[in-house]
Amino acid sequence: MSKLWQTSHPAMIMGILNVTPDSFSDGGNYITEQEIKDKAVQMIQDGAMIIDIGGESTRPGHREISIGEELQRVIPAIKAVREVLPDVWISIDTWKSEVALAAIQEGADIINDQWGAKKDPEIAKVAATFTAPIILMHNRTDRDYDNYFENVKEDLQESIKIAKDAGVPKHHILIDPGFGFVKTPEQNLEVLRRIDEIVALGHEVLLGTSRKSTIGLVLDLPVDERMEGTGATVVYGQIKGCTIFRVHDVKPIARMIAMTEAILGNVEVPNK
Repeated sequence: MSKLWQTSHPAMIMGILNVTPDSFSDGGNYITEQEIKDKAVQMIQDGAMIIDIGGESTRPGHREISIGEELQRVIPAIKAVREVLPDVWISIDTWKSEVALAAIQEGADIINDQWGAKKDPEIAKVAATFTAPIILMHNRTDRDYDNYFENVKEDLQESIKIAKDAGVPKHHILIDPGFGFVKTPEQNLEVLRRIDEIVALGHEVLLGTSRKSTIGLVLDLPVDERMEGTGATVVYGQIKGCTIFRVHDVKPIARMIAMTEAILGNVEVPNK
C-alpha cells in the first residue's frame, strides 16, 4: 500500500467499472483494454476519486463464476487502469479472498466486499495483511428478518467484528447498508431514510443506490433513465453523513455532491 486512507476527506465518488458480460446496468460495455482505460480516465476527469472494478455480476439471478474466471476479468482491468492512472484509488469489487489478494498484489488499494466478509472471512485477513481499507456491505441469503432495521444493523456489526478480529484497524473498516440487496423496495427506502443510524455505528458509510430497481419502481423509469433519482438518494445520504457514493453517472452526480458540500459548509466557496 503506497497511499494512506484518510477518514477526514470530502465526499468521494466511486466510479463503477464493470468488466462483466451480465451486469444489470452496463455489462459488457467496457471489456477491451483501451475501453477500460478510456472509461477510467473519463470517470476521474468527471470527478470520481475511486475506480471500482468488478468482474462478477451481483444482479438477481446472476451466475456465480469461478475464481479463475473472475481473475481473468479483473486483473487485466486493474493493470490497465493502473497504467494510465498510477495514483488513483482502485477498489476491487469481490467477496473472494483469492481474488482480493491477487487484485491488491496487482495494484488495487481497497477491497469492496458485497458479502461483508461473511461468505469468505479470509478476505478480512487480506485487508489486514496489506493494510487495505475494506468496505463491508450488508447482505444475507434471505429476507427472513425478525426486526428488519435492527437486523440490518446487527448484520453489519457482525461483519465489523470479523474485520476487527482479523486485525483490520477501525479507520480501515467502511460499511455499506446494501441498498438493493435482500430488501423489498420499501425496505430499501427505509434503510436510506434511516441512514444516519447506520452512520452512527461509527464507521464511514458508502452508499450504492445508483440506477437500482427501487428507483426505477418509484419513478417508473428504465435503468438508463435513473440518474436524477440516483442523485436524490446521493444528496440525501450525503446530508445524513455518508462519505462515499458508488455511481455510474459520475459527472452529474459529482456536481450534485459538490453543491451539497458547499451548502453543508464543507468546502470553501470562491469569493468572486
